[in-house]
Amino acid sequence: MDDSPRLRAQREGIEGLEAGVTRLDQAIAPINQTTTIDGLRGLEGAGSAAYFGHFGRLIRNQEFEFTHRCRRPPTDPVNALLSFGYALLLHDVQGAINIVGFDPYLGYLHTQRYGRPSLALDLMEEFRPLVVDAMVLATINRRVLKREDFSCEPVSGAISLTDEGRRTFLRSYEQKKQSKFKHPVLGRQCTYQEAFEIQTRLLAKYLMGETEIYPPLVTG
Repeated sequence: MDDSPRLRAQREGIEGLEAGVTRLDQAIAPINQTTTIDGLRGLEGAGSAAYFGHFGRLIRNQEFEFTHRCRRPPTDPVNALLSFGYALLLHDVQGAINIVGFDPYLGYLHTQRYGRPSLALDLMEEFRPLVVDAMVLATINRRVLKREDFSCEPVSGAISLTDEGRRTFLRSYEQKKQSKFKHPVLGRQCTYQEAFEIQTRLLAKYLMGETEIYPPLVTG
């Protein structure tokens, strides 16, 4: 079963998400008619704003709150967890790209910049909600992590995990990567760790002209 934040919210009957879901649907509706990279980036920005604008409603632990995405530096525990989780995910996706034989620095959506693994950033997008966001919400809502697992840098105000909190988070991330789901294209059970390479190989098939479309990882 899909464990994305959106579908889990539907299962649990969390209220107040209808407007965000509508905005998200409206943001992605024109994708098939969008013919420029800048146009796609604009849709991505609108979708991200809709998604993170309602992300805080999924948090059911009163010790934590989320109002908006804040990256550099993260100034609250939820943003700190998201940033750390995305960094771990980027590393794993880049590893899968290297196994398949792609150049991780030649992407198609993220701007190519010296030293920036653009292709890894592109491919990891579909895994963000399924792996990191879902895992972050689980560690918060199940009280796996507590406020005392975070520290604040006095000058910048940056929030980060303590050493013990980091170990706890890494264990949760590894467990999430090894959890299984039914892959919608292959029709069999696989782990998210395996799916990183599977999706990269599906992209290779598309680029080699062996399939007409690239099938993103959408589970349900």
